[in-house]
Amino acid sequence: MDDENLPKVIKQLERNNFEVFYAENALAARILFENQILNKIAFSSVSYADSLTMQSTGILDLLRSQNSIKFIETFDNNDSWETRIRQRRKALDVDLFLTGTNAITENGQLVNLDMIGNRVAALTFGPRNVVLFIGKNKIVKNLDEAFKRIKTISAPLNAKRHENFKTPCQKTGICTNCRSPQRICNTWTITEKSYPPRRIKIILIGEKLGY
Repeated sequence: MDDENLPKVIKQLERNNFEVFYAENALAARILFENQILNKIAFSSVSYADSLTMQSTGILDLLRSQNSIKFIETFDNNDSWETRIRQRRKALDVDLFLTGTNAITENGQLVNLDMIGNRVAALTFGPRNVVLFIGKNKIVKNLDEAFKRIKTISAPLNAKRHENFKTPCQKTGICTNCRSPQRICNTWTITEKSYPPRRIKIILIGEKLGY
């Protein structure tokens, strides 16, 4: 993605009713989130779905430290699987939800592929406000390129993060449409527009972050 095209992508996202912010890097994204988003949202509960880009900002530690906020933890390895799933259901009813996206097209569409579906469920419905942290490497030309990116980059690399999983893409680096019980590619979503308008807020970051 050529940096000179970033303003065009931002404009298209805004035309699609997303509220868009730009930050040069992960640190700037955190400062922007605190100063331009967090202070303008009335919220008492917050949760998140997995996103390396979002985690790189350190914003979760900030929110966990706020005693006045109900922070719903969804990835505590000390919890049982059943507890984590129960927490992820609760996360669909928070005031503020944080995550990332697998790809953005130049037409301003968000494309995602999930294993469980808690991330895309929150993106489409439930939380009153959703904030996405997205590195510029996630921008692609069109839907075909988005699908290709996810199948050859995002999904295999995310599978490799789970050392206890056994999927073909961990070895081949490419999705083979497997039948593994631990397959992470189960639910696709394409978000054409934000509804209600500005419910989904995007912090587009001018560096390569996440998968």
